Amino acid sequence: MASTRVHIPQDVAAVASGADAVAEAFAAAGLDVVRTGSRGGCWAEPMVEMAEDSGTRSVWRNVTTDDVPEILKRGSAHPKCLGALDAIDWLAGQHRVVFDRCGTDHPLALPPTVALESCLDVAPTALIDEIETSGLRGRGGAGFPAHIKWRTVRDTPAEQKYLVCNADEGDSGTFADRLLLEGDPFRLIEGMTIAAIATGASRGFVYLRSEYPDAERTFAAALKRAYEQGLLGKGILGSAHTFDLELFVGAGAYICGEETSLLESLEGRRGEIRAKPPVPAIAGLFGQPTVVHNVISYAAVPGIMQGGGDAYAELGVAPSTGTMAFQLAGNVLRGGLIEVPFGITLAEIVEGYGGGTRSGRPLRTVQIGGPLGAYLGREDLDTPLTYEAMANIGAGIGHGGIVVFDDTVDLAEQAHYAFKFCEVESCGKCTPCRLGSVRGKETMQTILDGRGGARELTMIRDLCEVMESASLCQMGGMTPIPVLSAMERFPEDFKR
Repeated sequence: MASTRVHIPQDVAAVASGADAVAEAFAAAGLDVVRTGSRGGCWAEPMVEMAEDSGTRSVWRNVTTDDVPEILKRGSAHPKCLGALDAIDWLAGQHRVVFDRCGTDHPLALPPTVALESCLDVAPTALIDEIETSGLRGRGGAGFPAHIKWRTVRDTPAEQKYLVCNADEGDSGTFADRLLLEGDPFRLIEGMTIAAIATGASRGFVYLRSEYPDAERTFAAALKRAYEQGLLGKGILGSAHTFDLELFVGAGAYICGEETSLLESLEGRRGEIRAKPPVPAIAGLFGQPTVVHNVISYAAVPGIMQGGGDAYAELGVAPSTGTMAFQLAGNVLRGGLIEVPFGITLAEIVEGYGGGTRSGRPLRTVQIGGPLGAYLGREDLDTPLTYEAMANIGAGIGHGGIVVFDDTVDLAEQAHYAFKFCEVESCGKCTPCRLGSVRGKETMQTILDGRGGARELTMIRDLCEVMESASLCQMGGMTPIPVLSAMERFPEDFKR
């Protein structure tokens, strides 16, 4: 078949599915192979794209080394061919602002820096105004308006100001940060540099979880190239702006995903919660004004600056504007990452993009927002995915992770797991979280053993009330969410 180039992801999910061997097979057949980031279609990995002489890309899913000779012989007639890239329903229905470049080229191929160049001569206050117009909110879970953090840091007098990127992606079922860092690292670098210009920060850190060695290697190489190309350092792209960015690898503590604990770790101390106030935007890293965002928050900035805040604000359902990267995992037929505007329903994601359960059994619940997120029932699937609509049903969007369970799940066991998770991952600084998680786990175990009843369930509710109201941070404060949502929506599982 006539083709000039084969694109095969080197993303961890693709490699785990055999992408390296597939790439070697195409190279051995004499084709030009380019290793790219992933488009997020974990269900289709290894996903192979062939660029024809016309520039059109055709796609094959779940390719093995045995498929390579037949693909080269039969082309689009091969049963694993999904057709032209832009015609695949799973991708065509998305609206990609952050992940539009993932999968198009090698992760270290320097992309155009149009957004950054357009910001070099713009007044910092105007850049912050554009972020405010866009309605961008933190994509790490809290949904806090980004422009408030930026403006606070800009307006707080200090000789040194910092940017910190929270890439300590530890929520179950989430991989958006990893996918971007492995597939389009320059997007994050560009977004953070624009944020630095706007806020007056001259130094930044990307705090990466230690469990992402491939992301570490790719991002470290991208940083080196960015300095070589004048995208970082003194005199960015010949301007008067200076911004230095470093990569810091954490030690694997879930609690360091909380912003103040992360700052403690960056300063070389044990990852423990700081009492607030003061907030990091006023006294953050080393006591200086600091913007703390997660990867997707910073990575949304170039698209906002290039397309305009008004255009970004038109996406979604105000005040939940723009797009969100939702990640489907668990017992789902087509797991992966999709980027769509806020307002899509859970049913459209789980049953539409996800195709229902992988087991083929009836769906019983989905957990959204990580291990401390709510368990939702089928009656909740028509809820629009916005911060406001989810809050109305006692849930949150978090980092966009959606984990699917079929009808074999035991929600009492999941509630027990929530307490156990909190016990293991708590920093131990406050009593409600440190001891409440242990007592909750023990009490839930009596229920699982058939030795507990109404008295124990009342104890758990009382304990959850204390943890929610008295914990220093969301680790203890949110642990009651999965427990109580499971008890309320699936009470039959707690009657042993």
